Amino acid sequence: MTAPRSERPASSYRGGVGSRREARERAFGLLYEAETKGEPADVVVAALPVAPEAFTLELVAGVTEHAEEIDATISRFAKGWKLERMPALDRAVLRLGVYELTYRPDVPTGAVISEAVELAKRFSTEESGRFVNGLLSAVGAEVRPA
Repeated sequence: MTAPRSERPASSYRGGVGSRREARERAFGLLYEAETKGEPADVVVAALPVAPEAFTLELVAGVTEHAEEIDATISRFAKGWKLERMPALDRAVLRLGVYELTYRPDVPTGAVISEAVELAKRFSTEESGRFVNGLLSAVGAEVRPA
């Protein structure tokens, strides 16, 4: 019998697709929370009663570390949209997706885009899924040419 997720060691966390999906969703939530509170993501994470899983922390730290480059990439590809005018949820999911496409070559392009689109559809506006798909597909084509 497998131990509940909360009791598993961090090393077993990377094993499944579902666990990475959950980690992305948690990272997305933490990035959004940090932005809406106007606090650094590490402050939001430090205030949590239970530390998130390792992959969640890697994603949040990576987005935070590369925030300027990520935002510049989003701005360059967001034709007709200023970063500040985008819904905060879209910014959070785009930052996460651009980070993974640019700095996590171990994660397949399709997985990054698919997961980001799903998050946008679930948590943001009706148009967000298409917008996120188009922008991340363009970024992926540039940073991960076939």
